[in-house]
Amino acid sequence: MRVLVGVKRVVDYAIKVRVNPDRTSGVVLDNVKMSMNPFCEIAVEEAVRLKEAKKASEVVALSVGPKQCTETLRTALAMGCDRAVHILTDLRGDYMQLQPLATAELFRKVVEKENPDLVLVGKQGIDSDAGQLGPMLAGMLGWPQVTFAAKLDTSDDGGITVERETDSGTETVKAGLPAVVTCDLRLNEPRYAKLPNIMKAKKKKVDTMDAEEMGVDLKPRNEILEVYEPPPRKEGIVVESVDELVDKLRNEANVIQ
Repeated sequence: MRVLVGVKRVVDYAIKVRVNPDRTSGVVLDNVKMSMNPFCEIAVEEAVRLKEAKKASEVVALSVGPKQCTETLRTALAMGCDRAVHILTDLRGDYMQLQPLATAELFRKVVEKENPDLVLVGKQGIDSDAGQLGPMLAGMLGWPQVTFAAKLDTSDDGGITVERETDSGTETVKAGLPAVVTCDLRLNEPRYAKLPNIMKAKKKKVDTMDAEEMGVDLKPRNEILEVYEPPPRKEGIVVESVDELVDKLRNEANVIQ
């Protein structure tokens, strides 16, 4: 089984983002620490675990973005991926310029070339929080999809069994291959790449493709009119009793009747 895993380069999750003063060009990316999207890390870890369990023969990492995405792909290679594909574009990938529909089309082109049995992606990118790439890609390919995976196993009939998160708990879904799976937080805990593997990753193959030459319309379908920071939260107060709390919730906050 060949596994293709999506890897996105985003602003590091520990960084406090700043909105550009013009309020139309998104958050500031200049001189900001970037790293692999946390949900993509989980997808990479799961793909590598499948290979370590002898259930996958090859794991290919795929990223769309500027030349710096090669660094993110090297991280995936150091975690255990066999090789990588980089679709090169200078368009921002945080929904401001490159949006999920175009990214899904680019992924589809690579899927048709690589012919994987399973595509693993994070359930969402922490920059746009769209959560649309996996479902869109599955729709374009006509493949089954399982979203918000919390546990993934291969089944004896050549398919997969996935426990997925829902608003009311979890449910178990069986799907045939090929399929698209989006990975949620509870699926696993990603490993840290060890120094020897980081050195080995530098020698692994990374194929580069130009997004402009892949026959995909990269223009955004939705226009971002304004980006602004949420207003600061008001300072809280300390109440002396439950009765005082109820009174304030009823008469000041108007959240209970």
